[in-house]
Amino acid sequence: MIDKISSWKFAEDYAVEPAAIAEARHHADQLGVESITPASGAQLAVLAAISKAKNIVEAGTGAGVSGLWLLSASKDSILTTIDNEPEYQNVARKNFAAADIPASRIRVITGKAKAVMGNMAESGYDLVFLDIDPLEVEELLPTAVGLIRPGGALVISHALWRDRVPNPTLRDDETSALRATIKSFSNVTGFFSSISMVGDGLLLIAKAE
Repeated sequence: MIDKISSWKFAEDYAVEPAAIAEARHHADQLGVESITPASGAQLAVLAAISKAKNIVEAGTGAGVSGLWLLSASKDSILTTIDNEPEYQNVARKNFAAADIPASRIRVITGKAKAVMGNMAESGYDLVFLDIDPLEVEELLPTAVGLIRPGGALVISHALWRDRVPNPTLRDDETSALRATIKSFSNVTGFFSSISMVGDGLLLIAKAE
């Protein structure tokens, strides 16, 4: 039997986090904001680089940790990041500035993700990343999918939700919502999906061209 726990830890420890992102993580910890792990961030950066993502949307700014990872893949990508906590976004702005990210590459919008994303251009984005409450994911999903261009990708964090999703006996609201989200992309025409085990799990969804 392969030691999956050791393999997961090895993968988690493999990523080297740039100093500016590590500092943003420290600020997130001070705020009590949970950030994606360095391994999850590195995977986001790889996805953004491979897909040559130029227009990126993020729901869940936090202190800017995931945003900095997403922006690290290219020097001319533009990130629109949404959060309903202005205090977090104020810290994120400082972290973006400290990382020498030009203001022209970032749109920070305060508000509910569904309302904000509902007013954004359909099929206008290369990569959409959702790092929000699991109970909001199902409701936001149709809107998020609509933003992705053909060939683009949607990534959802916490896909395994504290390792609860794989256990069918666990049926709390959060676990059930994420389980339903994963199931909704299983063998669906026009989409390709996969689950990455980094961090708390990433659901990776690509829209066919």
